[in-house]
Amino acid sequence: MSAIAEEEVVDSAAVAAAATKRKSLWLLAVRNPAVLFGGIILLVMLAIAILAPFLGTVDPTRIDPAARNKKPGTEITMRLDNGTTVKRVAIMGTDSLGRDVYSRVIYGTRVSLVIGVAVAIASVAIGLVIGLIAGYIRWLDGPIMRVMDGLMAIPGILLAIALVSIWRAGLITVIFAIVVPDVPRVVRLVRSVVLTVREEPYVEGAISVGTPTWILMFRHILPNTVAPLIVQGTFIAAAAILAEAILSFLGIGIPPEIPSWGNIMAEGRTLFRVFPHNILYPGIFLALTVLAINIMGDGLRDTLDPKMSKKV
Repeated sequence: MSAIAEEEVVDSAAVAAAATKRKSLWLLAVRNPAVLFGGIILLVMLAIAILAPFLGTVDPTRIDPAARNKKPGTEITMRLDNGTTVKRVAIMGTDSLGRDVYSRVIYGTRVSLVIGVAVAIASVAIGLVIGLIAGYIRWLDGPIMRVMDGLMAIPGILLAIALVSIWRAGLITVIFAIVVPDVPRVVRLVRSVVLTVREEPYVEGAISVGTPTWILMFRHILPNTVAPLIVQGTFIAAAAILAEAILSFLGIGIPPEIPSWGNIMAEGRTLFRVFPHNILYPGIFLALTVLAINIMGDGLRDTLDPKMSKKV
């Protein structure tokens, strides 16, 4: 058998082994109770976000002065644009402007999930590139990590507040403001993996035969960062949803005309003792979503980390 044929056989075996390993990890993850529990709750939240136009009883931005501050379960007579009146039940009550809290909470699920996923993807993508460069190119390691250390020295929520205050509040601005404090954490994680992997014999062997740098990074180093990045991404998503709620609660996040759990709670805080439903229901949805993501992240860590999986 020629050397080329032998190399092709080895590559095919390696691909098959990698596929089998991924399949076994997927089965282990699905069988993990934490991953299953968190995944089910997230699927429910995703279904709510997608079906919001069908699940919502009324327009979440519709103002009805005659129905202000109604308690959950109150029957409301609503006048439509054509002059007719209909009766409906305010499942979660109404706020100080007469807007339906149930519809606003349902539509707020969209904003929170979009921000959580967008921040996780952006932070992991940016941090992965910078971490690979810092960990593999030695002369860039020092300058890059000093910048990252400077960003990490500032509390994340304070840095996000400062960034949001510079530009006009909006969805893109909030995502950018939350991504910036999260990138250094991903960079440090990727860099630590690269520093370990680049000392492995197979990487040194590839370097000795003149393998180009980009092939080394994408073929030998990058696959080793996937598992820790998946786990880190789940925690970033949970933290991003909380950060958005904090920014919106402070009045510098998502604009009030866009329903989000943070600004729903912000608008209900002044009358919290009399009408607690304005904060209670969005708070429950927020807590369930963040809890589900964190539980799923713990389960994925236990599955993907060989040391943890041996203990389980």
